[in-house]
Amino acid sequence: MSRTTTTLGALLTQAQARLDAAPLAYGHGTTNAHDEAVWLTLWQLGLPLDSDLAELAHRPVSEAEQQAVWALIGRRIATRQPAAYLTREAWLQGVPFYVDERVIVPRSFIAELVANAEGAESIDGWLGTHTQRVLDLCTGNGSLAVLAALAWPEVTVDAADISPDALAVARINVDKHGLQERIRLVASDGWADLPGRYDLILCNPPYVSRAGMDALPAEYRAEPVISLDGGRQGSADGMDFVRHLLAHALDHMNEHAVLVLEIGNEREHFERAFPTLLANWPETTSGEGPVLLLTREALEDWQATRGLNLAGGQP
Repeated sequence: MSRTTTTLGALLTQAQARLDAAPLAYGHGTTNAHDEAVWLTLWQLGLPLDSDLAELAHRPVSEAEQQAVWALIGRRIATRQPAAYLTREAWLQGVPFYVDERVIVPRSFIAELVANAEGAESIDGWLGTHTQRVLDLCTGNGSLAVLAALAWPEVTVDAADISPDALAVARINVDKHGLQERIRLVASDGWADLPGRYDLILCNPPYVSRAGMDALPAEYRAEPVISLDGGRQGSADGMDFVRHLLAHALDHMNEHAVLVLEIGNEREHFERAFPTLLANWPETTSGEGPVLLLTREALEDWQATRGLNLAGGQP
């Protein structure tokens, strides 16, 4: 082997070491330096991300290829941007999506429930032949809308977001997967421009509390704050959008509809904000807590209880 080449196995070991030595945070498609090194290196070399690394370990890597990989690794370290912003690609449940700085990197645990991933519960038991209209509220890059359309070929999906930039990225992904006839993109501030009713509502809203926002590492601060900060109306618990969502949800739900809501690590804040709301907490690969499911009946009971509390002068 000439001194201008190395092997892919050796290059991956060196790339992981460089990432390990840097003050990086993960969580945008990978959870550790090894997986990030594999992702960035294979992507830069134009190799499939699901390549068999053992089979490719002795593949020669030229000097030019090495320099290209080091340049990409260097950008990751210097900018602290999520790798997906550098590659312009993110994968969710094995499905590729275009992504850039206009949207957060897709990583919703709702995707597991839609795709019925290993280690996660399916929400199919809550659905039926009546499930025809689906809403993906706060759609971002459109990934949940696309996954829903792929999982349930009989449904149509409205994908709504307040951000024109996010909807422009969602359009790229809807077109990428050939779902223009089944996914409609809607510009809407919450429920404002969604007058219809739905059988299934998916929502991964801004929910991060004030303390959570203050603690975010640089990689997360690179994402649009409007997609993360749940206290933009002044609350400390991050539940501003969720309060709006639940207060008006019944006006947008058909008789047997369910609402699937992501709240990440903010379950304690959610339960404190909605103590009388009976939620189902399906199992995900992160356990119970990142996602909850609400039936129409549960929301009706909560609204009734909430009305009695308000009449009695309680919050």
